Amino acid sequence: MTEPDGAPYERASMIVIDRDTPGMDIIRDVPTMDHPYPGPGDQHVGGHAHIRFTECRVPARNLIGRSGEGFLLAQKRLSAGRIHHAMRWIGMCSRAFDMMCERAVSRTMHGKPLADKQFVPDFIAESATEIQAARLLTLQAAWNWDRFGSSATRVQIAQVKYWCAGVLFRVIDRAIQVHGALGNSSDLPLERSARNYRISDGADEVHKSFIARRLVKHYQPVEGWPSEHVPTRRAAAEVTFARYLDVASVNL
Repeated sequence: MTEPDGAPYERASMIVIDRDTPGMDIIRDVPTMDHPYPGPGDQHVGGHAHIRFTECRVPARNLIGRSGEGFLLAQKRLSAGRIHHAMRWIGMCSRAFDMMCERAVSRTMHGKPLADKQFVPDFIAESATEIQAARLLTLQAAWNWDRFGSSATRVQIAQVKYWCAGVLFRVIDRAIQVHGALGNSSDLPLERSARNYRISDGADEVHKSFIARRLVKHYQPVEGWPSEHVPTRRAAAEVTFARYLDVASVNL
């Protein structure tokens, strides 16, 4: 909720609105990848909804925290939650990886197991490496949080959020491919899409943009040639070490 003057979300406030508050109408539940089944009829089962506010007035006591701190409160919850998400996603990845490998050594085609066929070894190697990278990134983010606090760990948190969500999506997708039609059925716990995690709690692009903005602050623009321009560096080195070159050339 923004301020009346249309201020940006950084000045938003967080409030609780009772369900029977006049002016608040729940139009419908909105099914998502993560919650695909709305309640029967007009029954609202929570999750995501289309809500219309018309002259909806809320008492001041419903304010959470102080006015203008809504974004700050949300970020405090989201920062810790993103590390927890990454931890759960690594577990989900490991389960899908075990299922993929079991299928690869059990299922045969033309007398050979799938583990020896075409793209399956690539699936296994890529998945194992990405899961390990995700695990180490998450451990580093948690360590940074414990040692330096949440504000100093925002880049690492953003990294694990987008990276681990992408790894989960790719590992489950590969596991489904190796299982074929069975993987696409509800007989296995793979068909529920992990795609939504690349959007929920911040889209990948938002996290990547934040990471890039924070990292480039450590660099300064240069005039003329880039700092690593070889001819320029060579000329500077010849000036710096000229006397050593003269001494060396005398002894030739």
